[in-house]
Order: sequence, then C-alpha cells, then structure tokens
Amino acid sequence: MSTIYLDNNATTRMADEVAALMRDNLALYGNASSMHSLGRDAYSGIDWAREMCASLISSDKDEILFTSGASESNNTVFNTARELIDAGSKRDRIVTTTIEHPSIIETVKYLKSLGYRIDECPVDREGRLRLDDFERLMGPDVLLVSIMTGNNETGTIQPVGEAARLAHACGALVHSDATQAIGKIPVSVKDLDVDYLSLSAHKFYGPKGVGVLYVRKDSPISPFVHGGHQEAGLRAGTYNNLGIIGLGEAARLARENLAQEHDALWAMRERLRKGIEERIPEVVINGCQEHCLPGTLNVSFPGAEGESILLYLDLEGIEVSTGSACATGSLEPSYVLLAGGLDVELAHGSIRFSLGRYNTMDEVDTVIEKLPPIIERVRAMSTRRK
Repeated sequence: MSTIYLDNNATTRMADEVAALMRDNLALYGNASSMHSLGRDAYSGIDWAREMCASLISSDKDEILFTSGASESNNTVFNTARELIDAGSKRDRIVTTTIEHPSIIETVKYLKSLGYRIDECPVDREGRLRLDDFERLMGPDVLLVSIMTGNNETGTIQPVGEAARLAHACGALVHSDATQAIGKIPVSVKDLDVDYLSLSAHKFYGPKGVGVLYVRKDSPISPFVHGGHQEAGLRAGTYNNLGIIGLGEAARLARENLAQEHDALWAMRERLRKGIEERIPEVVINGCQEHCLPGTLNVSFPGAEGESILLYLDLEGIEVSTGSACATGSLEPSYVLLAGGLDVELAHGSIRFSLGRYNTMDEVDTVIEKLPPIIERVRAMSTRRK
C-alpha cells in the first residue's frame, strides 16, 4: 500500500536536488575554520549557502547566522533579551502571543518561573493577533516582541508587519518565527520589518538539524552556544558542512519555485476543503481562510476524536496529524485552537492536513474518498459509547 503523506508541517521529505548536492559533497570533510585548501573548500560551500539563505529572505549575507534549527534560533533571541534585562536594561518586558511554537511557549513558561515579565497577546476566533490588544501592550518598557509569521497548526498568517510598526514605534525589538511560512509565501525581512527571524531547513525540503537566525545589523545578539569563533563568535561549534550546503540548496529551490509552489498547494488545499465540506456533514474549518498558508487545512469533526480519525487514516496509508497531543496516556487538546476560542470537543476532534511539494491531486481525491466513511464510523462508535 502506497503512503499519502499529509504531515508536511511536521517535516518534509528532502528534495531530490538537496540530497544529490549533499551526496556530491560527501568528500568535503575539511573543517571550514581551517586555513588550508580543504578548509577553504568547505567554507566556500558554507558561504554559498549563506548567500542563498540571504536571497530567500531579502537580507544581507552577513545577517545570516547558522544554527541547528528554529528552536535554537528562537531560544537565542529570548536568551539575548534575558541577558539584556539582567544587565540592567530599562526595558524589561517581553510580549509574544498565545499561539507560538512550543520552543517559544515553553521558553516563556521557564522565564516566567524565574520572574521575568512576559505578556502573551490573545488572538481572535480566526487565530489572528488582536492588534488592538497588542497595541495596548506596547510601552516604553517593552524590550522584545515575538510573533510567528504563520501558524503551524491552522496556517493562519499573522500581521507581523503591522505589529512590527507598532512595536518599533515604542522602541522595541521584533522577532518572528517564520519556519512554517518559508517556501510557501514571500518572506522578506525588509517587508516584515523585523530585527530577528528564525527558520528550519527541514520544513522546506532540506535536511534536519540545521537552520538560520537572521539578525539585523546592529541588533543586539548574545551567543547561545559558547566556545569557538564560528559565526563571528555568536554560535560555537564546527560547521555542519553537508547540512548547511543542503540548507542552501533548499533555500535556492524555495526562492525559485515560490510562485508555482504556492499556487499548487493552494489548489490542492481548496480541493480538499471543498471535498470534505461537500461529503461530510457538520465540519468546522479552523483558522483564518483569508490569511492562510497554502497547503494547511485544519478541520474539526464534531462527534469524532482526532486520534481515532488519525489511526483509521493511517490504516489506509494516509498520514496526518491531530489537534491533540497524546502524552503520558492523556489527550490534551491543541492550545492553539483553544486560544482561538474553539471549544474543547472541537479541539479534540481536529485534524491537520498539511500538503507539500510532492503531493498530487490524485492523492487529494483519494483522501476525499477514504475520509467520509471513517468519520461516519468514528462518530457511530462515539455515539454507542454514550
């Protein structure tokens, strides 16, 4: 049985071109910090990748800092804010949102436990930042604002540029986790007007374990990994030659194929949405439909648990994710959906379909065919239990 992979927001298959380029560079084992020819060859590949990443997000090459991924990039920004506050900054408050990635949500919880002042701005019913509430949170004591570009669960695109304008007006620094948006919509650090931006290669067909932190010139930044002189002393550790080169190729492909990929993903997403709405009664489409990442469709099925739907789909060779996270035997509804005002039952019954470059319309049609009887079966089971 062939697999239909619809969990691309979790991770993507590595692009054939990326894998080929990494194989071609397997012999590039030199330490990129060394001055001999092998070292220079390795650094040349890294320098090319830096240029590709800069072109992807419209930054300068020397504003690109290589990391192990967006989680490290996000933590580096928050660690910088923490150090500035500890050093006596008169700005001692951080503002973020209730729907950020766990690498920020958990960092916020930790910093709050240490006594740092952090406000989490709410979102509306469609999962978009409430700009009025956000504006009220701005003030001369705000040091850092962090707002994701696009949500990983609902696909809702946030008004980062408008929020950045409000934040900069009061003198705050602005960060955006753009991990889910890269390669799907245009992402320009100039248009967003951010001081920091995070991304991960494996979300746009690159290798795992490598990412970028964009740091605008003259913005404060503290090393998160101490040790060597790599990345101008800001990120110690021997360069991951193959990973960084793979990231560079993924960035090149994402930039070149952006318009075509956006249109293809949106067409498949809309076909899936319409097919579900036409063939399955009483469904709820979550997130903002006007401002949405192409390829992401989050649907709640009242009367059916998301985990059961996921398992039945998996038996059919269809791989998706659920809005509930199973941990230590208990099912927790998605905090992102709850933050948007969705009730607990609907949050429990949500499924995220995230399409990618290698999906096809035929696969979408197969999902539309297989899903309705599964929902009917799960709902019948739920009714019998009652």
